[in-house]
Amino acid sequence: MKALVTGATGFLGKALANRLQTMGWQVTALGRNDGILKLLASQGLQVVKADLADKDQVMAACKNQDIVFHSGALASDWGNKQDFYNSNVLGTQNVIQGCMHNQVKRLVHVSTPSIYFQNKPRLNVKETDPLPTKAVNEYARTKLLAEELIDKAFLEGLSVITIRPRAIYGPGDQTILPRVIDRLERGVLRQIGNGENIIDLSYVENVVDSLLLCAEIQGNPIGKKYNITNGEPVLLWKMIHQLCEKLNLQFPHQKLPLPLVNSIAGSAEWVCSLLPGQPEPFLTRYSVAMLSTSSTLDISAARQDLGYKPRISNQQGFDLFVDWWLSKNKANHL
Repeated sequence: MKALVTGATGFLGKALANRLQTMGWQVTALGRNDGILKLLASQGLQVVKADLADKDQVMAACKNQDIVFHSGALASDWGNKQDFYNSNVLGTQNVIQGCMHNQVKRLVHVSTPSIYFQNKPRLNVKETDPLPTKAVNEYARTKLLAEELIDKAFLEGLSVITIRPRAIYGPGDQTILPRVIDRLERGVLRQIGNGENIIDLSYVENVVDSLLLCAEIQGNPIGKKYNITNGEPVLLWKMIHQLCEKLNLQFPHQKLPLPLVNSIAGSAEWVCSLLPGQPEPFLTRYSVAMLSTSSTLDISAARQDLGYKPRISNQQGFDLFVDWWLSKNKANHL
């Protein structure tokens, strides 16, 4: 089987490309990070440096592919509106056109559950539950627009399935836990609210499992969207406490009231929006919500329709991440 993986220089895309290669697939890895593309090429993968917003490049990359896994996106809680639109909307439109023009057998699209949330608690969210009237940020807004393009393409005959994985982590992660560790090391992380908020996490190899299921499944799941998590919500601040114990870091016992921190984040966003280049604020309302607000997903549809079964538990995944982090830092200090 031949597969194109967009976003292959990102965390999930790289893990998927590596798994496919071990399974004997012919993999084309599309991305923009030169260093990671060179690494993938040295491992025997075909690589393509391309911008998702470049229609000709994407169309060419989709040629002669059996499956396209579209994990490429601009994922951030702050940034330029046009950049988000180019990567997440135009990029998806180009991937769709590339698949349809080249008669690709299946498109597996990676979306986000960020479209569900609006800086307030929301538990056991199903794929069919109502969405907020206003997206929480530009990332969520443009990813929802991308899903609308996917829906239209499905009605026009494209075989496509979408997943919405939550908070992907594991060895190689540069975003979820590393950001927490960075703030702990600098002594700037504070508990926000009562510290009892629960969240979902998704171990990266479990998400790769779900992508492979989407590539192979036939029948009813085609055209649908599926929440993906580890299926076991965790107390966020309990996990951070465990992280501190494992890495010998000071746990932030001081608690700050949520309304105060939200007000500070809102002011920081307002100031940065007026500055030249709109630099990223030191704190955003979305990041505050992620640290203080309970949010969980219902994955029963993925279990039932796709046969999705998370293999790696949160504790196993956490331990694997910590081992990787310690070995990486040890190697950096040799």
